[in-house]
Amino acid sequence: MTEEEYVVFIQPYEDALKNIRVRVEVLNDDYRRKYQNYPIHHLQDRIKKKESIEQKLVRRGYGSDVEAARDCLTDISGIRVICYFVRDIYAVVSLLKKQTDIVVIKECDYISNPKPNGYRSYHIVFGVPVYHTDGMEYYPVEIQLRTMSMDLWASMEHRICYKGSQKLEEKAAQDFKEYAEYLKNMEEEMEGYL
Repeated sequence: MTEEEYVVFIQPYEDALKNIRVRVEVLNDDYRRKYQNYPIHHLQDRIKKKESIEQKLVRRGYGSDVEAARDCLTDISGIRVICYFVRDIYAVVSLLKKQTDIVVIKECDYISNPKPNGYRSYHIVFGVPVYHTDGMEYYPVEIQLRTMSMDLWASMEHRICYKGSQKLEEKAAQDFKEYAEYLKNMEEEMEGYL
């Protein structure tokens, strides 16, 4: 895909991302007004770079053109929602699912069912409506919801294991699984104070 094709291709994904970010911010503000509390600590969002899209498509055995990206990837635009506690994650997911103009494309609950390495997070891909001058089309936006401790763990694991050598990954794998369990227990204890 050329740079020009990428710029045109990515625009509606950016629009869908803005749409879902505003929805999440509005829910957090409304929650704060109603309950004098808020579930979300902060948000991070991103659009996949052209090179990252092409590399992922090639890794999966697809062509690296715009059509393959549109048909095969659901994580071109993404937002990470960092919450305080697990119950906050499920509250945000429930509130988003009640919105009738977005559709669930796929979801994975790695909180109830952590990955073997200890990774915990809630992933949900929504089809988000984007209105153009000539109509409406849904675009996927992946939302990853984590607590602050889950985000710390995932960031450190990614930095040390994913970007490190195979030897380092094998050495650290068991330790990271234990760290995940420790953080989970700590989080549950802290949530008990509320």
